[in-house]
Amino acid sequence: MKASNRDLLVLLKDESMSNQAIEQEVESLNELLHDVESADEFCRVNEVIDMNRYKIHREQKSLVQVMYQPELKPFVFLSNMN
Repeated sequence: MKASNRDLLVLLKDESMSNQAIEQEVESLNELLHDVESADEFCRVNEVIDMNRYKIHREQKSLVQVMYQPELKPFVFLSNMN
């Protein structure tokens, strides 16, 4: 797996965990974050609400276009579907 470029602060209740167990825990966290931070997952849980055209866009192409704009147009919102 490609080494990630992030800093993680892991707080442990157990001081008795070995270094190998800690490394395994950090690797599991990196894998989990890699899956969650993907563009596909982002597009699955967000939508674009365009009040100018009274439309809600949920397709990946529209979301990616909005994601890479430096600034959203007036009355166009990126909304999480939670």
